[in-house]
Parts: sequence; C-alpha cells; structure tokens
Amino acid sequence: MGYIDLKGTSARLLKATAATAPGKEDRVRLTLRTGKDADAHAAFANRNGEETLLLIFVRNQLRVALALPLIALLFSLANLSWSNVWAVFTWLVLVLLAQGIQVIVCHAYEIHSRGERTRFSRILRTQTDWNGLILASELLYALTWVLPLFSLWNGGNTLQHMFMIAVLMVVAAVRILIAFSFLPIVLAGSGVITLAIVLRCVLAGEPFYIWLAAIVLITEIFFIQLSRRLQETAQEMLTLKAERERLIDKLAAARDRAEEARRRAERANRAKSMFLANMSHELRTPLNAIMGFSEIIEKELFGPVNVPQYRDYAHDIRESGQYLLSLINDILDLSRIEAGRFELREEAVDLARQVEECVRLVSFRATERGLKITTDIPQELPALKADPRALRQILLNLLSNAVKFTDRGGRISVRARRAQGGGLCLSVIDNGIGIDPAELADVQQAFARGKNALDGAVEGAGLGLAIVHGLARLHGASVQFDSRRDEGTTVQVIFPPERVAEDETDLGLEAFLDPEETIDDNRRRLLDALDARPA
Repeated sequence: MGYIDLKGTSARLLKATAATAPGKEDRVRLTLRTGKDADAHAAFANRNGEETLLLIFVRNQLRVALALPLIALLFSLANLSWSNVWAVFTWLVLVLLAQGIQVIVCHAYEIHSRGERTRFSRILRTQTDWNGLILASELLYALTWVLPLFSLWNGGNTLQHMFMIAVLMVVAAVRILIAFSFLPIVLAGSGVITLAIVLRCVLAGEPFYIWLAAIVLITEIFFIQLSRRLQETAQEMLTLKAERERLIDKLAAARDRAEEARRRAERANRAKSMFLANMSHELRTPLNAIMGFSEIIEKELFGPVNVPQYRDYAHDIRESGQYLLSLINDILDLSRIEAGRFELREEAVDLARQVEECVRLVSFRATERGLKITTDIPQELPALKADPRALRQILLNLLSNAVKFTDRGGRISVRARRAQGGGLCLSVIDNGIGIDPAELADVQQAFARGKNALDGAVEGAGLGLAIVHGLARLHGASVQFDSRRDEGTTVQVIFPPERVAEDETDLGLEAFLDPEETIDDNRRRLLDALDARPA
C-alpha cells in the first residue's frame, strides 16, 4: 500500500537534495559507490529521508481515509448487542472526529510539501513542528480506538473480549501498513493499541488473558521489525529513484550542451563557407594575373629573356599558381557541398564519353609515370542522369589518386556495370601501393592524408575523396572502398536506379536543355545526346 507513493515523492526528494547540496547531483555515477562516494550517499539519505518518508505516510493515509471509519462502523454495530447504544454512538463520534482531525492535518502537510502556504503555516515553521503535530493526531486516533477496552468491556463476556481484541489487532495491522515508512507513527498508533490490549488483558488477571497478552505483544514486536525492514526498503527505493532521476537530468543537460555545441559548430561552418566564398574572387584575381604574367615571361611574348633562369622561374611560378588555384577550387567546392549550396545541373550523361574525356586529361601524367589506363564501358549501358561537371570531378579525383599511388608500370582500369537492384556502378581499379584497411575511414575525411601520402611526400591536401563522397551523396549514390596494402585499391560509386535513364521517355527534353545557353547550343546538346545513345 505504501509503495505506490514512491514515484510521487521521489521528485520531492530530488528537489530537496538540489536545494540543500547544490551541484551534488552532478557527481552521481551509474556504478556501485565505494569509499567516499558511499559515505556521501549515506549522508544524503539521512538528511532528506525523514521528510520524504513522512510524506509517504501522509499520502497513504489520505488515500485510505475511508477504510478505518468503515471498520469502526461495523465494530459499533456489532457492539450494540453487548453495550449501551449511547456509549457505542459516543465512541463512534469520537473516532470519526479523531479521523477527521488527522485527515485535515495530513492534507495540510501535503500542501506544505508542495511549497504552498496553509492555515498552519504561521504556527508550524519547521519540520519538527509538523512531525509533532502528525504524531499527536496519530496518538489521538489510537487512544479513541482503545477506549472500548475500558468503556464497553463487559466482565465475563469472553466472546466480546475476543471480538474487541481481534478487531483492534486488525486496526493495529492496518496502521502499520499505512505508517510503515515512519517508525514513530507506527509506535504512536499500533504501539499504543497493543499496549492498551496488553494492559486490559493483564487487568483481567486470568491465565487465558495473560497468554493472550503475550501473543499480542510478540505479534506487535514482529510487526515493528517488519515495519523497520519495509522502511529501509522504501528508503533504498527512494534513493535509487532519486539517483535515476538525477542521472536523467544530467544526461538531459549533456544533451543540451551537445546540441548547443552542434549549433555553434554549424554556425562556424556556415561562417567558414561564407568566408571562403567571399575570398574566392579576391584569391583568384591575383592568381590569374600571376599565372598570366609568368606565362608571358616564360614564352617571351614581349621579347627575349636574357637570363635563362628567369624563364625557369616563370615556369615554376605558373605551375605553383595553377596548383594553388586548383587547391582553392577544391576547398570552395567542398565548402559549397558542406553548406548545401552546390546545385546540381542534371542532364543525360553518356558515361563512356565522360570517362574518355577524364582519361584523356590524366593520360599525360600517367604516361610520364609509365602507367597504363584501360576502360571497360559496355555500349548497351544506359545514360546516367547526373551533373556532368560533378561526374567529371568524381572521375578526375579518383583517377588522380590512382595515378599518384600506383608505381611505375602499373595498371589502372575504369569500369561501368549495372548494379544489383537496377542502379549503375562506376569503378576505378588500380594495382598500386594500396591503403591499410585501418586507414580507410580516416583517408576519406577532409584534409586527411594516409601514411603512404605522408611517407612518399605526395602532393595534395587530402580533399579529393571528401569531394567524391560529397558529390556522390548529392546524387544519392554511395561510395565503397576495397583496398589492401601492396595489392591495390578499388573504388566503386554506385548510383541508385532512379539515376539510370532506360529510354528517351525517362529523360525528357528538360534533361538536355540549359536555360542559360542559346538555342543553338541546346540543339547541339540534344543531338549529341541522341547520337550517343546505343542503337
């Protein structure tokens, strides 16, 4: 009966803990406490337990307020056959008055526990005052119940005596069940009733009543011990409940901090993207001038250069400028992807033509390194609905990485196949130095470079694979890596089925037309796409 109140009072216990020991709730751990933590926990329970356990009794009393009056009414009706009607009626009125007083006091304490003012607030200023008032109401209630032992007791009527004692023991048991959480109330209620029964039996003087008094006394001792065990259990449950709620509050606070950190990171990322976008023009303009003037000097367009080293310096300046411009473009593309500002301009793409163009762009460098690049694109492969520039960027980044990390005499292959489920799989395969499987997740992050790149002093900023992932994600595609050290690397970009154009009706003219181009350009784009489709 008392356990149903644990949930309702645990919040009060937590509130009192936070008020009396600020910051202590942050030290709760979801592990067994030992040493200093155990001592701190015990002090916490002792300081707040009395108020909370008293509140359990108060709420239990209010919830079963009609139980004992009903027993009192039945007790009175039964005693009418043995006692005077007015005596029985007077006792019943006294019991109900005592019950009413206790209900009023308990109700006032419940209001007080919520922090609200009551009619007793001016008089009862401390918890000790409330404890005394509730104990007094319980004592008054118990005294009214033991009155029949002396006012309605008929000498020689053993049946009445046994009936009275049995009913009063039931009342004592009920009071223990209601007040188990607060031992002083148990003693003031059931204890007084038990002592009155023992006294009445001793005054009877007969051996039968003496034995009955002994049984009643032993039963009360058992009830008190049981009440203590129940009180300890209640304290443990309240403590565990409070600990769980404090842990929940701590987790909620951590979640809020993480959410705020995430918002700050997003704002910082947007600020970074805006900064890079605004700086793009400022960086590109001087770079174009540097590359242009260095090319003029290198090619001696305005006359011969008398010192040959100047032409070499101009060549180095132009190469460095081109590398820096490429790096700036990669950073800007990655920033636009992360900020969600990279807009796809989709059209029907002939994959074989795109692969051929990208291979041609990297073929010069591959030839310098003695690499062989092959392509395997079936003629019956359908067109792909994608942004041509983004697709070329994906291919160029993958091919550039393959060229960088494949030793002289190696092979690079570009393949395209229909994927399971109806999609399209584009693969770049090399037999280069490969990547340690433990590094695969790291090298796919922005500005991350693997051990091979660092040891071999390979140029690059570690943006290629991050851009590949971002552009693939914009197309709804996934990127899969399979690599082994000294065995090579296979990278697959798998486009979903909705990106595959099975026939002309899937594409539509809008896939080929660009509103920013002229009519002739759009006508040429459409004819090229139709010519590229398989017969």
